[in-house]
Amino acid sequence: MTQTVRIAGFDETQPEWEELLPRCPSNTIFVTPTWQRVWWECFGGESDPQIISLYLEGEALGIAPLMSRNDTISFLGDTDLFDYHDFIVPAGREAAFHAALWDQLERMEWRTVELTSLRQDSPTLQHLPALAKAGGHSVEVVEEDMSPVAALPPTWEEYVAGLPKKHRHELRRKLRKLEAAGDVRQYVVDTPEEVGERMVDFFRLHRASSPDKAEFMTEQRERFFRRIGAEFSARGQFRLELMELSGTVVASCINFDYRDSYLLYNSGYDPAFSNLSVGILNKALSIKEAIGAGKRFFDFLRGTERYKYNLGAEDRAVYRLTVRRQP
Repeated sequence: MTQTVRIAGFDETQPEWEELLPRCPSNTIFVTPTWQRVWWECFGGESDPQIISLYLEGEALGIAPLMSRNDTISFLGDTDLFDYHDFIVPAGREAAFHAALWDQLERMEWRTVELTSLRQDSPTLQHLPALAKAGGHSVEVVEEDMSPVAALPPTWEEYVAGLPKKHRHELRRKLRKLEAAGDVRQYVVDTPEEVGERMVDFFRLHRASSPDKAEFMTEQRERFFRRIGAEFSARGQFRLELMELSGTVVASCINFDYRDSYLLYNSGYDPAFSNLSVGILNKALSIKEAIGAGKRFFDFLRGTERYKYNLGAEDRAVYRLTVRRQP
């Protein structure tokens, strides 16, 4: 059978990428061509993009959005701004795709292939390690982080009732305390025009939340967030959740509405109101919003902060796969 390979840029690859993605187990907002193009335009720097499309008898097997830097091949992007990575492979083509990809990788120059942020159910973890070992290379698969996810019932009342007793009572207590403190309003900004105007609230609250967040939100990352907000609000997938208390914006978070889930990407709050738990409640009310929209999951994304588990999340692991070429 005839196997062909094409290495091209975003413009040539994007139409096929968007056509394949809905049929892929790896389908998440982080592996869309839009997300990866925005990252590349903001951070690509000295890396060399390697967007590899693979075909068998003229039929697309999938796409590998990779980049090379020095002597390492990796996914496009980084773990700072991507919670998940993977290849774009339609269901049922995983074995053929990974075999073809490994053949292509063997012909390329590298000392290390490092694939980060692979979800625990990724087909890549099922296929690529065996192929690399068969080629005589060393393979390491390590747990990189946790990405807690809460399954959502049909109603908010069922969700709250389903929390462990301690956390259920604590959530209700916090909500009552906040409501007693003033006029509470939580609302969504989701049009490109509004998002462009109101992201200033998010950046202010994000930087105020902690020294680590202030250090993280560089001018370059702020440009990335603004670009992502513009791109995905135009697609109806970006939700800036703002909480006001007596007219003052005290908390904010960014959620992506993607397929059957809300994905909590980042957040911030005013520490002056920390006694009212405004950061946690901003997220809890986002869960209420997700339930109202009929979503099945609320994905808190990477990190093991305690509040995620208090709000009903359960761990899902993400892994790093490293292949080192043997002499």
